[in-house]
Amino acid sequence: MPLVSIPAHYDGTQVLLDEKVTLQPNTRLIVTVLDGSDEDRDEFLRLSANRLATAYSDDEVEYTTADLKR
Repeated sequence: MPLVSIPAHYDGTQVLLDEKVTLQPNTRLIVTVLDGSDEDRDEFLRLSANRLATAYSDDEVEYTTADLKR
């Protein structure tokens, strides 16, 4: 199986995978515990949305495939 990241959460008793995946018995796993705070993530998403809104504003030039050059 290729290396994959699967979101999961801890329910207070056990770690539960958030996506369906088929694992063989004794499959080796690495568990990374993430900071419980989403403050940095939320700030990143706000900044990203703001920059995307600027990059794709209504007054931006609309390029077509005819504008592409080799």
